[in-house]
Amino acid sequence: MENTTIRILIADDDEGDRFIFKDALDGLNLKHLLHTVNNGLQLMEYLTKKDAVLPNIIFLDLNMPRKNGLECLKEIRNNKKFNEISIAIYSTSAAEKDLDETFCSGANVYIKKPTSFANLKLFLSKVVENAYLNPDESLERANFLLSI
Repeated sequence: MENTTIRILIADDDEGDRFIFKDALDGLNLKHLLHTVNNGLQLMEYLTKKDAVLPNIIFLDLNMPRKNGLECLKEIRNNKKFNEISIAIYSTSAAEKDLDETFCSGANVYIKKPTSFANLKLFLSKVVENAYLNPDESLERANFLLSI
């Protein structure tokens, strides 16, 4: 893993959340490239650019303006070009409805935004390890909501 650069994209309309996410990611012993977008339209524009370097993992907020995370998730999963991308839902909501909809729409994991910086780092480390390094593990609804 130390020689592999992991391409990570976060789609979140909250500038503070993006900053904390970047800070936590930078605090991990992880060779990575991070790209950020502010909303779902920017996400889809980025992914569909002709020369886009696709991310390995997308952290996708559900509640964004212009195009929400669920709409983006469905659009991504309906395009074979994006089959190799792992998608982690990254939201303040942990409502059963959101969990069910995102699981059925093809997300790999669901993370309720943690309240502490230390837990955010643990979550990020776990997601990269599980969603990227072990992409063939079977996806089960029982372990879809990631918890520490």
